[in-house]
Amino acid sequence: MQSVHTVSAYDEELNYLARQIAAMGGHAERMVDEAIAALIHADVGLAQKVIADDAVLDGIQREIDDKAIVVIARRQPMAADLREIIGTIRISAELERVGDLAKNVAKRVVAVTQNQQPTSLFRGIDALAELALNQLKEVLDIYASRELSRISFVRDRDDQIDAMYTSLFREMLTYMMEDQRNITPCTHLLFCAKNIERIGDHATNIAETIFHIVTGEQMPAERRKSDKTDQVGVPTEAKRQG
Repeated sequence: MQSVHTVSAYDEELNYLARQIAAMGGHAERMVDEAIAALIHADVGLAQKVIADDAVLDGIQREIDDKAIVVIARRQPMAADLREIIGTIRISAELERVGDLAKNVAKRVVAVTQNQQPTSLFRGIDALAELALNQLKEVLDIYASRELSRISFVRDRDDQIDAMYTSLFREMLTYMMEDQRNITPCTHLLFCAKNIERIGDHATNIAETIFHIVTGEQMPAERRKSDKTDQVGVPTEAKRQG
């Protein structure tokens, strides 16, 4: 919890930064949710909305950065207060990247939906997005509550996201090898899947920043990554057909 200061204006400045992070987080969540909905339902209009909404997220980040600099210059914060402010800057940068990733998914909606794709691929994308979005919601709840006991679950869920992404990568590679007409749309879907997987990484980064804000310590550097797409080769059956 933030400490209470004798100067009430100082508390209000810190509370303002916290409110802006909450607003930015909510906006980023909506962008991700709408980008995935646009992709699955081939909704070009919704995709364009997501692309336009990225400017709003960028604007909030600039407000946070500007306000944080003013607070540091005016209050000369130390210890927990300084961690809170620097952490706010770092979290806003992570959320800005989440918005960029949602926008990147939205940009590929037209290219992906020009050709009919197997339903299983979209189910896989939807399941991956649900995991990543839950990850993001969880860390934003932790930021508000400062319940550090929940942070370990965030790292564990990141492993699930990586494993699901690897499975989806393998499935799309199989479709591309079976029919060369699938290469272009599946390539776009692979980029979408990677963007979604990266959202989980940014959410985990936010969790680590929250841990530092509250405790003054860094989380252990060892962070397992279960993304094994670098080990995925051409499926055996596809090799035979070739």
